[in-house]
Amino acid sequence: MIDIKFLRENPEAVKENIKKKFQNQKLPLVDEIIELDKKYREAKLNGDNLRNERKNLSSQIGALMKEGKKEEAELIKQQVQEVNENVEKNQQLEDKLSIEIKEKMMKIPNIIHPSVPLGEDDSKNVEIEKFGEPVIPDYEIPHHGEIMEALGGLDLESSARVSGNGFYYLLGDVARLHSAVLTYARDFMINKGFTYCIPPYMIRSDVVTGVMSFEEMDAMMYKIEGEDLYLIGTSEHSMIGKFKDQILNKANLPYTMTSYSPCFRKEKGAHGLEERGVYRIHQFEKQEMIVVCEPEESWKWYDKMWSYTVEFFRSMNIPVRTLECCSGDLADLKAKSCDVEAWSPRRKAYFEVGSCSNLTDAQSRRLGIRIKGENGNYFAHTLNNTVVAPPRMLIAIMENNYQPDGSVIIPEVLRPYMGGLEKIEVRK
Repeated sequence: MIDIKFLRENPEAVKENIKKKFQNQKLPLVDEIIELDKKYREAKLNGDNLRNERKNLSSQIGALMKEGKKEEAELIKQQVQEVNENVEKNQQLEDKLSIEIKEKMMKIPNIIHPSVPLGEDDSKNVEIEKFGEPVIPDYEIPHHGEIMEALGGLDLESSARVSGNGFYYLLGDVARLHSAVLTYARDFMINKGFTYCIPPYMIRSDVVTGVMSFEEMDAMMYKIEGEDLYLIGTSEHSMIGKFKDQILNKANLPYTMTSYSPCFRKEKGAHGLEERGVYRIHQFEKQEMIVVCEPEESWKWYDKMWSYTVEFFRSMNIPVRTLECCSGDLADLKAKSCDVEAWSPRRKAYFEVGSCSNLTDAQSRRLGIRIKGENGNYFAHTLNNTVVAPPRMLIAIMENNYQPDGSVIIPEVLRPYMGGLEKIEVRK
C-alpha cells in the first residue's frame, strides 16, 4: 500500500504507474480515493470542531453551577447532549470513509523501481546474467518423474488416490535427498549470518491481506473452514507477519531471517504446465529468507539476497540465470523482482526455481511495521527471496546429474547430509 499523501500530491504519477503495470481498470480508483480523502478530512475537521465545542460547553456548566444558575446549566447540558450525538454520527462517517479509502488504497499497486522493464506478462521478462555453462549430454534425459520413479523415489499413483492431483509421495534415497537439500540450505543461510526460524504454518486474515494483494490471496491461499486462519503459501507470509504492529529499534536492524516451512497453494489457473511429476504442486517444502531493514538499505539487501540463491545453486554445479521481472509480471506489492532459473538439459531451457523481491514499504504500511526514529516513526522496508524449494530443486539435480545407466550423481556438498552416499542407483 502506498502513502496516501503521495497519491494526494502526485495523482498523475500514481496513474502512470498503474498504466505501466497494465492495470488501466484501476485508474478510476485514484480519483475516487482523492474524493473520499477530501470528505474524510472534512469529517475529521468537523469532528475536531465538535469536540472543542463540547469541551467549551462542558467548562461553562461547572461555572454556572457554582454561580447557582442551575436552569442555565441544564440548558447547556442539553446542548452538550446534542453535540455528543453529532460527534457520534460524525465518528461513524469518519470510520466509514476510512474503511472505504483503505479498501481502495489496497488495490493501488506499489510504485515500481525505475529500472523495471515494461511488459504485459512474464514473456517480456529480461535476462540479466547467466552463471555456469549449460550442458546438453549426448544421451536422452527422461522426464524427471520417470527418473525418480526408476530410482524408487516417487509414487504419484498412491498420492492421487489419497489426495488427488498435485500431491506426491517421495520415498527412499530421493526423499532423503529432498531433506538433505533443505538441511544444506538451512546451514548455508546460517553461515550467511541469517537467524534460523520455524514459523507458524497458519496465519490470520489480517496478516494475509497485509503481505499480499487480494488477487494473489484468491489464487493461492487455502482457508481453514470455520476459522480465521489460512494455510501459508510461503513462510515469508508468517515471517513478515511476525513484525506486525511493531515499532522496531534502529539498533536491532536489519532483521535477517531464514525459515523452513511446508507451503500450500491452490495454483489456481496455473494447470497445464508440467502437471506431471513435482513441478507444479499443491504442497511442497521450502527454505526462505526475509529481511526487514532501513529504507536506504533495502536495495543493497536486494542484490545480496538474489546472489545468495545463485551461489547456492552454483555450489551444486547447477547452471542458473537471473531474469528481471517486467512491470506486468510484478505482484501489486512488489517494487522490483528478479527470478532465478535453473538449467533443464531435458527441455534445453531454464525454469524458475526462486524469486527475489523488494516490496519497499508496501507490506509495512499494511501491517504497521515501523522504525522508531529521532524525529518520529517511519515505515521499514521488507524483502523476501527463495533459498530453495526442493521439489523443483530435485528436478534440477535429477536432470543435471543423470547418468546413461539411469543413476543420479549426488552433488558433493550434499553427500555429508546423505551419509556419504555418492550416487542414487536405479531400483532393481
